[in-house]
Amino acid sequence: MGYVIALSPCYGCGQLFTYNPVRVPSVIVRGSREPICERCLEAANPQRIARGLEPMVLFPGAYDACDEGEL
Repeated sequence: MGYVIALSPCYGCGQLFTYNPVRVPSVIVRGSREPICERCLEAANPQRIARGLEPMVLFPGAYDACDEGEL
């Protein structure tokens, strides 16, 4: 049994961060899912709510490793 953790820059701030590739919050950019870090998620949600959009959900384990069977 193994675990998987992804590493890439946040689409919002460009900072490298690790995350669960299945549960990480993301935005769609030109048809591709782009991951965002927790700090950017927290900053974006008040703006989304102000525009009448639903806030992005932070799923449990979004920034942890996942079991390889989840992929």
